[in-house]
Amino acid sequence: MSSAAPDTGTDLPPLHRLPVTPARAPHPTTLPDGTPAWLVTRYHDVRQALTDPRFTRGALHTVGTPGGGADVASNPASLFNQDGPAHRRLRSTVQRAFTARAIADWQPWVAEAVQQAVDALAAAGPPADLVTAFTRPVPFAVTTRLMGLDGDGPDHLDAERLRRWTRAVLADGGADTPATQDRSAQDPAQDPESALAEYAAFTAELIARRRRTPGDDLVSRLVHAADQDGGVPEESLVHLVCGLTASGNESVTGALGNALVYLLGERPEHWPRLADPDTTERTTERLLHFIPLGDDEATTRRATEPVGLGGVDIPAGAVLAVNLGSANRDRAVFPDGLDADLDTALPAPTLAFSAGPHYCLGAWRMRLEMRESLRRLATALPGLHLTTPVHRIAWQLGTTTRSPARLPAAW
Repeated sequence: MSSAAPDTGTDLPPLHRLPVTPARAPHPTTLPDGTPAWLVTRYHDVRQALTDPRFTRGALHTVGTPGGGADVASNPASLFNQDGPAHRRLRSTVQRAFTARAIADWQPWVAEAVQQAVDALAAAGPPADLVTAFTRPVPFAVTTRLMGLDGDGPDHLDAERLRRWTRAVLADGGADTPATQDRSAQDPAQDPESALAEYAAFTAELIARRRRTPGDDLVSRLVHAADQDGGVPEESLVHLVCGLTASGNESVTGALGNALVYLLGERPEHWPRLADPDTTERTTERLLHFIPLGDDEATTRRATEPVGLGGVDIPAGAVLAVNLGSANRDRAVFPDGLDADLDTALPAPTLAFSAGPHYCLGAWRMRLEMRESLRRLATALPGLHLTTPVHRIAWQLGTTTRSPARLPAAW
């Protein structure tokens, strides 16, 4: 089984060249499903909307996107769609699993997984497709080891199964591309509802096994923390493990692929400099800040009471369309933009991972894998370059992320 057919049209710009809504004061707009909302685009306004407890995410899982949107964002059991005591309880459980010590223990084998992929790529020699040879294998190796799915027996998860389940979890309910429509019609196994049910059943059984026989993987840590804390619904725990496995894997694949498109396609002079760890760290932060994972960087919130935001009075009950992409390109805060020196620190914290109570749980992983991948790849292959023009790149579509379907390269 291959991944969904890519769109090979030339009318899609790379994500770093997408036009963004200019940053200005909050103003009325209409969401794709017809819901009236206030569009929030300025950095400081967006940050307030994400951190002010008077703006809530709860009960918004069906608002904004025709067709309901991706399961990862539209399922009411998702951590993303909860607020208040239930959200704090589940978030606290997760934080107990993501301890600083645990993350420090994971770093050496993340670096090892990246280096193994780099060595295999170099040994195979050019030409190569960086997607099949690098941007997919690296996150998959990290995901399966992190979640304890890299062994034999019932816990084993192969790349094709995870890929199919990931596409179901992240399927964009408002984007029925011809490619995804055709595949669903030809292959019943590609039906998103069936795949979601299969994935949930696998995860529920996995959680039950971890209760009986815990290990040192993240699933065991989450189950242990949830059972100690009590009050965490099993459905929420299943959805959490599904999301961390699928979304974490696909997000890193997308971030790596889109970063390579920009670096090798437009900033080749910077590529060899990434052999320096400090340069790579600053570059990684800029890339994650300025290059979105998908074509839509808006999230929604609702005002629980009248709130002043950016000099505008937002009435109680109003929906906000909070645009992270516009905020991250707000010239009042980030005047230099993406094409400035990539070795320069950002003047303010990025909102690429959101902020406040819904700050992305996988931000540490994204940063770590990006840093290790770019530094080790640039060190081993300083002459790496694309062999296809950026405007001819085929894109993987149909989910909340967009990344290269193929990335032909040589060195």
